[in-house]
Amino acid sequence: MEVISDLSQVEWRSNPQPQVIFLDAVGTLFGVRGSVGEMYLNVTRQFGVEMDAQLLDQAFYQSFKSMPFPMAFPGVAVTDIPGKEYDWWQQIAVDTFQRAGIYDRFADFSAFFAQLYHYFASPAPWIIYPETFTMLEFWRQKGVKLGILSNFDTRIHPVLQALNLSNYFDSVTISTEVGAAKPNAEIFQAALAKHDCLPEQAWHIGDSLKEDYEGAKSSGIRAFWLDRV
Repeated sequence: MEVISDLSQVEWRSNPQPQVIFLDAVGTLFGVRGSVGEMYLNVTRQFGVEMDAQLLDQAFYQSFKSMPFPMAFPGVAVTDIPGKEYDWWQQIAVDTFQRAGIYDRFADFSAFFAQLYHYFASPAPWIIYPETFTMLEFWRQKGVKLGILSNFDTRIHPVLQALNLSNYFDSVTISTEVGAAKPNAEIFQAALAKHDCLPEQAWHIGDSLKEDYEGAKSSGIRAFWLDRV
């Protein structure tokens, strides 16, 4: 198993060098500024709702893990995907605030969630890891193509733009647009197809052992598990 604690630890082999390196997004290139609970509170306070950030953070992760299906919508028309994404995240938000015991404090939860959802499409809740730009520049100078491969939603596009990351990537492959989420082989195959690339010519770097490392490796891609803890 190839385990790294930041992107700079990826062992570079010039011969053979990969045709493309796929990178996960959240937890790999950039992360939540502080915690999800803290970022949620930045918005709840605008609606007059306050609580302990750590408890809210715990409620979020419990809700996220309890979702009965991943954020992928096979067979859904492209025009319907944003609405499906919105509903998926709203379900998590409702459950999160119910678990936290503060759902009833909102006079209009739908209005609150609309603002919360758009907040995470902005640069405000995100922080770019220190080595991200250095490594992206390094790989590009080596002539390697780069691709985003993520179980994110279509908000990835404005987020990458806002964080000045868009220009580094030749492709963006996300679960909601493919209709399959990592570790499903289908999303890896979709990313490879965009580069007309064989699995053995690609690398993948991500922070999830199951979704990123095991998913990529089972698809024949050289995998790096990024464990920042």
